[in-house]
Amino acid sequence: MKRKIISMFMKIFIAIFFSGTPIVYAQLDVPRNSQRASVSQQIGISEISIQYSRPAVNNREIWGKLVPYGMNNLGFGTATSSPWRAGADENTIIEFGNDVKIEGKDLAAGKYGLHMVIEENGKATIIFSKNHTAWGSYFYEPSEDALQVEVDTKTIPHTEFLTYVFTDLSSTGATVALDWAKKQIPFKIEFDVSAIVLADIRQKLQGEAGFQRQNWEQAATFAMNNGGDLQEALGWINNAIEGQFFSSKTFNNMAVKAQILQKLGQKDEVLAMVPEMAAMANTNEMNSLGYMLVNMGENDLALKYFKINAKNNPANANVFDSLGEAYKIMGDRKNAIKNLKKSLSLNPPAGVKANSERLLAELGVVI
Repeated sequence: MKRKIISMFMKIFIAIFFSGTPIVYAQLDVPRNSQRASVSQQIGISEISIQYSRPAVNNREIWGKLVPYGMNNLGFGTATSSPWRAGADENTIIEFGNDVKIEGKDLAAGKYGLHMVIEENGKATIIFSKNHTAWGSYFYEPSEDALQVEVDTKTIPHTEFLTYVFTDLSSTGATVALDWAKKQIPFKIEFDVSAIVLADIRQKLQGEAGFQRQNWEQAATFAMNNGGDLQEALGWINNAIEGQFFSSKTFNNMAVKAQILQKLGQKDEVLAMVPEMAAMANTNEMNSLGYMLVNMGENDLALKYFKINAKNNPANANVFDSLGEAYKIMGDRKNAIKNLKKSLSLNPPAGVKANSERLLAELGVVI
């Protein structure tokens, strides 16, 4: 019986061997010496991510010893002169969701193998390789470089485990920094956020998002406030207002159109819209209309609508605060004080109260 079982397994093995079917060996899942880690950051709508391994200092001399200065022959692979893999084990991989600038230089969106050359003089070269699948820097090939930038390193408090961090965050960029031992290796990244967002908006308005009025309003507002093409923004807000099955004229989208027209220098077109905007405005919107006219230098017209709002809302502290502010702007101290005191007499919310008190103080009134 035992011989029959052995014979059966031998037949199976021979059949598999000669059929060309590979034998797959299971691998055990055990802890690594350098644990894998990832970190990510969004800038605008663009994602940056880094995948790396985190070796420990472990009482070793890191810079110039464990990580030699300059390019080196690592004694393995095809490269005879290699940078440091900027981590441990596999490639350190950095990925950008959109085109980016690194230290002011252009780099296309995508995944890159991240390598570094550390110099004894405090300089470092950051290398972005198109080959992000290789093992470490053993197969580094200079012709595969997408970009190299030189940076200054910094001295920092001891960091036991190699760590990537994002610092100096802004609306358009950040600094990526590798911290290990007592050295930091930072490099700046920047996105053209407005251009990226506007390109994304154009694409999405051609899809399902284009069937909602609010998306056209949001697109026009973003373009207007972020250096977009004002004629394009005007077209987008016009779609929200009329001409499409989803269009609907509201005070808010009319106000956006008015702001775009102002930026285009078309003041007469804005003033022609004012009566219709006033007719559909609620209390707060009427106040907004008044301030819009003040900003246009149309103080008399602004005062007209502030007065209408106060007449229609005699118990609303905010409308009297706004009316008082309008009188102050026009230089009518008496009526400014009268209406600001009226605002305070109506038990205003904290923000309105603070504004009325501030304006009265500026007028020399002691409360």
